[in-house]
Amino acid sequence: MLRDKRILLIISGGIAAYKCLDLIRRLRERGAAVRCVLTKGGAQFVTPLSVSTLSRDKVFGDLWSLTDESEIGHIRLARDCDLVVVAPATADIIARMATGLADDLATTVLLATDKPVLIAPAMNFVMWDHPATQANLQTLAARGVHRIGPASGELAEGETGMGRMSEPMEILAAIEALLGGERPLKGRRALVTSGPTYEPIDPVRFIGNRSSGKQGHAIAAALAAMGADTLLVTGPTKLSDPSDVRVTHVETAEQMLAACTGLLPVDVAVCAAAVSDWKVADPRNRKIKKNGGAPPAISLTENPDILATLSKGKKRPRLVIGFAAETEDVIANAIAKRKKKGCDWIVANDVSTGTSTFGGDTNTVHVVDERGAETWPELRKAEVAQRLARRIASHLVGPLSQA
Repeated sequence: MLRDKRILLIISGGIAAYKCLDLIRRLRERGAAVRCVLTKGGAQFVTPLSVSTLSRDKVFGDLWSLTDESEIGHIRLARDCDLVVVAPATADIIARMATGLADDLATTVLLATDKPVLIAPAMNFVMWDHPATQANLQTLAARGVHRIGPASGELAEGETGMGRMSEPMEILAAIEALLGGERPLKGRRALVTSGPTYEPIDPVRFIGNRSSGKQGHAIAAALAAMGADTLLVTGPTKLSDPSDVRVTHVETAEQMLAACTGLLPVDVAVCAAAVSDWKVADPRNRKIKKNGGAPPAISLTENPDILATLSKGKKRPRLVIGFAAETEDVIANAIAKRKKKGCDWIVANDVSTGTSTFGGDTNTVHVVDERGAETWPELRKAEVAQRLARRIASHLVGPLSQA
């Protein structure tokens, strides 16, 4: 909960500014007081009236307003809060923050504040990848500025890539983590696997799957927000590493298993990665060339079973949770998988054609344990992650207060 916490939200000029209206509502639901600075660019996407209506406070935007400066002033705005959040954090405002400019109210407040700062970047993927933007982000990180996101996905221009602003629930979780909200998992260690694995055929080809890693990364972030010392082992994805999470990057199932076993002991393991069931028995060390004849035969062999290994090993975590991506008989297959693997819970979802589970932002899951199956409504993956994290905390430390 964020009761009595004071958030200063700076809304800059990006299309993702519309998400800030939902973020304000979510913050207020949790008891936070929200005061907003709306830049001239931000006001092109959301109106001062909508922002003030949701925040129930005056909206500030003009550095040279005699009324605003006499009533509160940029120094009080900068100091009379517990956290400054910049969302969306465009490439422009990130650059101005990095160089220490103070040419409008937003940047003046950011230069004058002595409070923690959290940015939620949002921009085109080319702007995100530009060396100037990456250098600016490194500068801000060195100064202690916190960051959430961005994510990879469809952008406003119709292009796809890294640069999509994190969803309000993800930003909310980051805020709660920074302000020391409910942290029932403090002192506990959590291991999460995420993403696909890539099994090489030759140096340029591989066997893989469609997993984006969004659900696994969201779970790692949610567990960290609840205070857990969180370890994420991830296959190749286009996602940024979650903040406050220690990340190990791997490619193959064997590498993922070695990383996981090397991080034991932990209190809870969540195996959300979509691990390839098979690998190529004899991957070539040179690229296989087409020669006009029949395609080469590929011999497959089974990969190690990471979930079963963690469930049945000597250093077994207190709670082991697996994921089941199914295309039919979802609950029945999940019940059978739980029994076969020896884990405590299975989180099952339908990934058949027509669903948007792989790569999408929402998920409908069924949590299977020794009592049976519990079906959750369709939720954003960040909300699934937070709900699962609370269920994990309740199992490990006892019932939690209602969020």
